Amino acid sequence: MTTTIRSLTDRLARFALYECTADLSHLHPKEHAALKHLVKAGKYIDQLYMRQAWSGNEALREKLQKEGNKDLCTLFEMYKGPWAREDDNVVFVDGAPKRPEGGNFYPEDMSKEEFESWVATLSEEEQKRAKSYYTVIRRDDKGQLKPVPYSEAYSDLLQPAAAHIRDAAEELKDVYEKGHEGTSIYEFLTSRAKAFETNDYMDSELDWLRLGKFNNLEITLGPYEQYTDGLFTFKSAYEFYIHVRDAHSSRLLEKFSDLQFVEDRLPIPEKYRNKDLVVAPIVVVNQLFSAGDVAVPMTAAYNLPNDEEVIKRGGSKLVLIKNVQEGKFEHVLKPIANQILAKDQLQYLSKDAFTTHVLLHEVCHSNGPHHTLDGHTIRSKLQEYHSAFEEAKADIAALFAADIMVDCGTIDNVTQEQFWVTFLASAFRSIRFGIQEAHGLGQAMQLNYLVEKGGFIYDDQDKVFRVDFEKIRPAVSDLTHDILVLQGDGDKQAVTAFLKKYGVLDVNTKDALDRIDHAGIPVDIRPSYPLCQ
Repeated sequence: MTTTIRSLTDRLARFALYECTADLSHLHPKEHAALKHLVKAGKYIDQLYMRQAWSGNEALREKLQKEGNKDLCTLFEMYKGPWAREDDNVVFVDGAPKRPEGGNFYPEDMSKEEFESWVATLSEEEQKRAKSYYTVIRRDDKGQLKPVPYSEAYSDLLQPAAAHIRDAAEELKDVYEKGHEGTSIYEFLTSRAKAFETNDYMDSELDWLRLGKFNNLEITLGPYEQYTDGLFTFKSAYEFYIHVRDAHSSRLLEKFSDLQFVEDRLPIPEKYRNKDLVVAPIVVVNQLFSAGDVAVPMTAAYNLPNDEEVIKRGGSKLVLIKNVQEGKFEHVLKPIANQILAKDQLQYLSKDAFTTHVLLHEVCHSNGPHHTLDGHTIRSKLQEYHSAFEEAKADIAALFAADIMVDCGTIDNVTQEQFWVTFLASAFRSIRFGIQEAHGLGQAMQLNYLVEKGGFIYDDQDKVFRVDFEKIRPAVSDLTHDILVLQGDGDKQAVTAFLKKYGVLDVNTKDALDRIDHAGIPVDIRPSYPLCQ
């Protein structure tokens, strides 16, 4: 997508303001008190991520706040820095540099080659620390690279954040009766605060994974995503979500947690199948607050943790954010569909298809190989391409899974046609975030592949897209196979070739994106949090 020069007002208008709230009348007074402490902790997590994204971010943020340009400050907070992600990370603050590929996880003068050469000289244990999710790379007094634990590198922010988290935990200590199955929010917050100081996240991750259904609050807090590390995707960024659980919706969606059902039916040879699947619990929530690595576009669901060692011990958990998904469908997806879908297929656009696919996307992150056939993590072999292929895997495997779940009756409120058509419209929603971003690049690859296979068709006369209901099923199966095999082989040369062929925007896609843009359709929603007011 060609970068466009936009005014600050135009940029803000690309994100529809959306109030993120929920009914909190059932919460205990001490839960309300805990929320206030957690929001205070969020201030430190937000600053911490600003530091992780770029070494100059904190100073620039302070400068903008002093200058008092309200629109510019709002954009900076939305994007968590001076780069517009959906516009190929174009700089919108005068004087700011190009977005650093490795964030602030590595010395700015370090090349990939220098890092790899240095790692090759280290022992196995030292290599593990260098590539750890929880260390930054700095230079010592002699200019040599060295790993520094997060607990040391960010102690000025993690320690006060931990203090507020402990205050919140103390409020929640006696809210719930003993004897419930699973850990309490009190236990998780206590162990997470400790992890901020010890840099050992295993115990607190397991506490988070085992949070009992009796908890009204769902708190996600810690270093998780690797998108900010565009060099290797080794390093994790801090994020923070405060959610209130939707118990009724969670019970309805538990039927989708059978990972083995999907794994057994994936169109791949046996050697690529995941032999270590753990059933993922699912929780549906409404978002009340976020901080840290939560820049627009807003996250509609997530499957965490990402640390392979934690996943081996405790599996993963799916969190589906109901109010955010509803905002995206109404404010973004429906208007896009009216611009780019064939009129006779608009009848198949479905909110349930959209939300169910998002859920299955998160489920399917757990499916397929997580290690190459020769035993390496896929992340370590694909490096900067890992995130885009992982998002594409989850997307297309979810569409494949939805098809077979409709056939067997597990999904009985959405048709295959609704899944396919809604997926097509949603592809343009994701690509608008920019193909430098993992989700957008992953969707571009899928769109081009499915067009090539005839599953999606461009109508030259009406300049719209449609689904070929006869060809889409085998096309989805073929793409699911190809991406999973590319991941399992870990052949970066083959992955690069696939990316160069399919990770582009053709003239028809660009034309559709221009029409969407000129129609003034928001790219996404941006949050307003009454909890903070």
